[in-house]
Amino acid sequence: MKTGELRELDGDELIRKKAELKDQLFKLRFQHELGQLENAAKLQTVRRDIARIETILKEMQAKAKA
Repeated sequence: MKTGELRELDGDELIRKKAELKDQLFKLRFQHELGQLENAAKLQTVRRDIARIETILKEMQAKAKA
């Protein structure tokens, strides 16, 4: 996902999206270990999306404190 798309979401939606991505990452890792994953680059993409969401959530928390 693009950062701009994520910034349009509110906090609850971001948390929900993060949970979905973590579940997807778990499934991808499982497939990778079993040798069933065709596109290993998908692991990196999902990890980066999770990191983007975490960064945006931290920015939202910092703005709320200020």
